[in-house]
Amino acid sequence: MDVLSSNPYNKHGHQQIKICVSGAADTGHCGLGALELAKELGREIARQGAVLVTGATTGFPLWAAMGAKEVGGLSIGLSPAASEREHVETYKLPLDYMDLIIYTGFGYPGRDLLLTRSSDAVICGCGRIGTIHEFTIAFEDDKVIGIFEGPWEMSGELKEILEKGHRENNKIVTGPDPKKLVSEVIETVKKYKINEYRM
Repeated sequence: MDVLSSNPYNKHGHQQIKICVSGAADTGHCGLGALELAKELGREIARQGAVLVTGATTGFPLWAAMGAKEVGGLSIGLSPAASEREHVETYKLPLDYMDLIIYTGFGYPGRDLLLTRSSDAVICGCGRIGTIHEFTIAFEDDKVIGIFEGPWEMSGELKEILEKGHRENNKIVTGPDPKKLVSEVIETVKKYKINEYRM
């Protein structure tokens, strides 16, 4: 019997890998084809048996949720708002394409922390400062991170942060192919989870 299947928490789907997609709510700078790339990323997360987790926002994360739902995947959103009303009226955020929305009430900074901590891995697509924030939280929490390369600047900026940060990290994978990137992220998560249960 392998280590993960003997884990007492591996019942009723609790061991299903959760992948956060981090990206910009405003996508004007994301470049041609960004919509389809984000949707395909969401589709691959669902196809490969993982749960999609987003910040319950518009733009790139919403597009990933659209893709995940197209193929019958599970989509969970963590909102900065304290209620559905605040989510819609104050933050102007959507309710669509999510099976469950958790209303954190912690605003964007607190939501980002809960978002990354509740996920096994974080994949960063086209983003802005919020994506950098989620990336650095995930880095400090020793999460598996995927850097999705596309017609946007964020992938290069994150690589530059890594280069200038002078901290080695073996849990980061990069690439432009959604299928391959998600597969490598999942394999890296499994590798480190197995090692955790062996300790």
